[in-house]
Amino acid sequence: MTDFVTDDMRTRLIEGVHAAGREVLAIYERDFDVESKADESPLTEADMASHHALVALLEAVAPQVPVLSEESDGIPFAIRRAWDRYWLIDPLDGTKEFINKNGEFTLNMALIEDGVPVFGIVHAPVLETTWVGQAGQGAVKLTNGEKQALQVRALPDPDVEPWKVVGSRRHGAESFEAFCAALPAHERVSMGSSLKLCLVAEGKADLYPRLAPTCEWDTAAAQAVVTAAGGEVLNAETLESLRCNQQDSVLNPFFIVAGQRDARWEDALRASLER
Repeated sequence: MTDFVTDDMRTRLIEGVHAAGREVLAIYERDFDVESKADESPLTEADMASHHALVALLEAVAPQVPVLSEESDGIPFAIRRAWDRYWLIDPLDGTKEFINKNGEFTLNMALIEDGVPVFGIVHAPVLETTWVGQAGQGAVKLTNGEKQALQVRALPDPDVEPWKVVGSRRHGAESFEAFCAALPAHERVSMGSSLKLCLVAEGKADLYPRLAPTCEWDTAAAQAVVTAAGGEVLNAETLESLRCNQQDSVLNPFFIVAGQRDARWEDALRASLER
């Protein structure tokens, strides 16, 4: 349990993320330019507006804690490895969803302690929904002023109720198909950005295999929500919990998000990785 994030701090952070979300939404609702980063991924003014708003928020709320953002200048691992606590943010996860105007993009903020995401906020401005998770204190969904406690669901008997498997619209289709082919009865749901992890936290999905590249800032906030709701985010190879800031690269290994472990999906995952 992290006691660093107090009730007052949590309230300020949620309000600040909502404010950043309003800035992003104002850009979303008008015409905007799209640039390309060095890796050819898209960048909009909304990414940078959110980045500056969230960094300013964190510097005001907890100035002693370092911040790593997707839109930061690269911070060498020689420096990062000394951090036992830091903020990790993705100012706009799902930039392609933002550009396509389907609403499935999020602002993501996580607190990492000793490599573990212990607090996270995932905010979807268009959906007017926010997910918050804190180790030892559970996870909640905030919608239109309503607060709903979150809990992953027990994995059902697939002969009675199909498992619900969520996947990306854009990445890793071949491996995802191989994974699903080895599962018992299941239904599929497609979703953009970190919303996929939040579906597992809500108990609306049972599994989310991510068998394509992601970075730590893409997943950390939602991982905190999932684990606070009783689920797990696991390295697909080792089935150990995903950790941040363990190496020079900020790339995640392939992973799976699960409400509950089961040998049947573990076997399917192993088979899909061995292809």
